[in-house]
Amino acid sequence: MYKRQPREWYVSHNRRLKAMRLAISLLDTGVYQPVSASNARIRAEADRLAIHPPSDTTCRMVRALIRYGR
Repeated sequence: MYKRQPREWYVSHNRRLKAMRLAISLLDTGVYQPVSASNARIRAEADRLAIHPPSDTTCRMVRALIRYGR
């Protein structure tokens, strides 16, 4: 039988997916250093991709993905 996850799991999972999508998009546009990925730049990229603006937490995750993906 299918077991439903708690709401926090879905929130966390969707946050990770959004951060990954934004990190990939930023890397594709030439942002290779976390210091170049300000919250404003990440949110502008989200706007360009027509997705909801990310929270500060998601922006930190994007920078972490850029940092550790190198």
